[in-house]
Amino acid sequence: MRPSTHSDTPNDHRGDWQTIRSLLPYLWEFKWRVVIALSLLVLSKLANVSVPLVLKEIIDAMDKPQAALAVPVFLVVGYGVLRLLSTLFGELRDAVFAKATQRAIRRVALQVFGHLHSLSLRFHLDRQTGGVSRDIERGTRGIGFLLNFMLFNILPTLLEIGLVAAILFSKYNIWFAVITFVTLLIYISFTLFVTEWRMVVRRSMNDFDSKANSRAIDSLLNYETVKYFGNEQYEARRYDEHMQCWEVAAVRNTTSLAYLNAGQSFIVAIGITALMLLAADEVVKGTMTLGDLVLVNVFMIQLYMPLHFLGFVYREIRHALADMEKMFSLLHEHREIADAPDAQALSVGQAEVRFEQVAFGYAPDRQILFDVSFAIPEGHTVAVVGASGAGKSTLSRLLFRFYDVQQGRILINGQDIRSVTQSSLRAAIGIVPQDTVLFNDTIYYNIAYGRPAATQQEIIAAAQAAHIHEFVESLPQGYESMVGERGLKLSGGEKQRVAIARAILKNPAILIFDEATSALDSKSEKAIQAELHAIAQNRTTLIIAHRLSTVVDADQILVMDKGRIVERGSHRELLVQNKLYAQMWNLQKQEEKIHPAD
Repeated sequence: MRPSTHSDTPNDHRGDWQTIRSLLPYLWEFKWRVVIALSLLVLSKLANVSVPLVLKEIIDAMDKPQAALAVPVFLVVGYGVLRLLSTLFGELRDAVFAKATQRAIRRVALQVFGHLHSLSLRFHLDRQTGGVSRDIERGTRGIGFLLNFMLFNILPTLLEIGLVAAILFSKYNIWFAVITFVTLLIYISFTLFVTEWRMVVRRSMNDFDSKANSRAIDSLLNYETVKYFGNEQYEARRYDEHMQCWEVAAVRNTTSLAYLNAGQSFIVAIGITALMLLAADEVVKGTMTLGDLVLVNVFMIQLYMPLHFLGFVYREIRHALADMEKMFSLLHEHREIADAPDAQALSVGQAEVRFEQVAFGYAPDRQILFDVSFAIPEGHTVAVVGASGAGKSTLSRLLFRFYDVQQGRILINGQDIRSVTQSSLRAAIGIVPQDTVLFNDTIYYNIAYGRPAATQQEIIAAAQAAHIHEFVESLPQGYESMVGERGLKLSGGEKQRVAIARAILKNPAILIFDEATSALDSKSEKAIQAELHAIAQNRTTLIIAHRLSTVVDADQILVMDKGRIVERGSHRELLVQNKLYAQMWNLQKQEEKIHPAD
């Protein structure tokens, strides 16, 4: 996602119109509401323009000698009714159109949210959560402003200006209409020119706001790390660097707005003064009545507010389009991983997994896997061991199809995973990851996430199988206990047990244990190892492990080094070979003797 700091170009305007057109389907969904709202808009403006005409008749009637004997009650009542209707029709219009506006905001926000989940892991590793969150927040707010103000403020303002100009042209000296149009032309030209210039400042302010928000959220998510190293002041300085840039841009934005408002007021004041001088001259000559003078004055006051508001609305619409620009750019982010047009649901059946000559790298200059081939027969367990950075966890990411292989292929029951739907593929696989991140919700919710439709009895059974039920029951709020942001209220072992319970509840045909017991102490590991072994029975299981004691019962063990499989066989066979696996085994045994478990 690229920050926009350049000034508007014809391409930007074309993008603005595309943005506006993209919202039309949401309006068309409620076409009758739109028609009724527009009708109420016209009635409101007709009533508003009629108010000065009635006021003129009242003043002219009162200006006559016989007026002292009779007050024009009918005209006064009519004046009051028109005042009421001009406001009432406007409020009814807003009420009728509210559903269309809010539905559009909901639909677009949901579309962006869904699209973000469809993007690849690579995008989510690169993006900053705080910045994306702020872009969506501003963008959805901009949609509401755009729909309401463009349809119900710019259009009625132009309608009112047209009606006033038509009355002045038909009833009075042509110079009244000429002065009105010239004032409008200068006002609108000035507003457009200055507003386009201010958009650069606004975009810059948005960029720094997003960056500051990203910095703040990233720091708060890593609260413990900040505390470990005593870097509170360092984080505050980094945050303030972005806020300082934002402050400069915000000050420029506010001062430029003041200049714009002052210029608009100056133009309108000159126009009104010229009209009133002309009207006063006409009254002195006897070609206009006192009521006509008041009529012109009231028309100008009525026009002044819409004109001033028109400038404000145009500015805000341009700002809203700038705010929406980043949000809609998210919808144009390329889906690196997408279902093939003819993708079918995965036929799980006999869940055999096969890697055939797989090569992969996260970047062109960083290849991780080289010619990796192995098979996990149905119901068998294959373990992958090796040093950190050997490419073990990359295997699970490729199997989930977070990335596509660059060479070779991955098959499940003979089906290339690129030819099946991602949803059916991931439904067939369960994982207990090395780094378990939980939702900031209850323990019950986090276990149930494995299968949201599961019953309470099934969720408790999964917790019991993961040996976490007794711990949860000991908590004051039991399964309703909150786990905190990213599960920080639980220990590493407790989080891992929740992840294991979640995987058990999903009941998948294929299981991946990615350092599943890495956060457990030796006693807890032994207690849960038997359960993991039981869970893996009759399931195709891939175990990624650093601790070799957890994989001795695997049907086959693959030893990886620098992205290649350098040894394969059972635990006994690998020890007999006396190569890398045997060295790793002996080294870990020595470490256990030096640092025995408590």
